[in-house]
Amino acid sequence: MKLGNDVVISVDGKAVNGDLTLKKGSPGLVLFAYGSGSSRFSPRQRFVAERLNGAGFSTLFMDLLTPEEEVLDEVTREYRFDIPLLAGRLESAMRWAKQEERTKDLPLGLTGGSTGAAACLIAAARRASMVKAVVSRGGRTDLADWYLPDVTAATLFIVGGEDEEVLELNRDSYKKLKCGFKELEIVPGATHLFEEPGKMDKVAELTVDWFRKYLV
Repeated sequence: MKLGNDVVISVDGKAVNGDLTLKKGSPGLVLFAYGSGSSRFSPRQRFVAERLNGAGFSTLFMDLLTPEEEVLDEVTREYRFDIPLLAGRLESAMRWAKQEERTKDLPLGLTGGSTGAAACLIAAARRASMVKAVVSRGGRTDLADWYLPDVTAATLFIVGGEDEEVLELNRDSYKKLKCGFKELEIVPGATHLFEEPGKMDKVAELTVDWFRKYLV
């Protein structure tokens, strides 16, 4: 697994680790937010990131929890569904990117799966001027419903056709979006994690196309 440059980001007076991959002449920077029970080393996240890097985009992964919080969360699970907390950590990463010399001029996009997608949507609503595009993959968009009318970034929901419960939640959330550009893409035959052959390829293709269209 190829990683980029290790970075340290300050959030809530604490330090969390990140992984920045810069591409020469990049048209934008995409920040990844992982979902409950996942991490910045998730193979699915990395698969999509490699496709984005191949298309020329820079990417930033960060831990949304400190090492101590992650250890506690493994036992209590108290942090992984604290979506406002995770969104706040993502906002800290956005501010870091806008202050960092190597990335400050790059347009920002957000992407994440499951609860990470909800964090992306909340951050996009609360920092609308900073985010140009958002991609949710199998997202628990219902956990961000209250914020959806305030999202101005071009927003794409990707959901597996066999992920019936999450698909229904995404359909309801989609109606609440007021942004000028939005789409709900259903990947036929895919379940929640898009583990079926070729399904993550489709997810990556849709993600790259969306950021090419609305982040560049």
